[in-house]
Amino acid sequence: MASSKASFSITSILAIIAAILSFKVGAFGGLLLASIAFIFGVLGIVLALSPKTRGGGLSILAVILSFIGVIVAIIKAISWLVHLG
Repeated sequence: MASSKASFSITSILAIIAAILSFKVGAFGGLLLASIAFIFGVLGIVLALSPKTRGGGLSILAVILSFIGVIVAIIKAISWLVHLG
């Protein structure tokens, strides 16, 4: 029998990219990217339950970073609102 090596899921890779990019953009974009990172991170965790797919740890990291990204986006929004007034 031929055994194939487990590979990372696309969702886990997209989740970590979105989580990292959420820190690089403004408040609204950061919130949007953090939400995308959370959704893809959860999907990546579910997909990583299969023995043929890797990326569970990467997906968990993306979910954690998405929570931090939401907090950073809220701080950016508050800072923007304070500077308006």
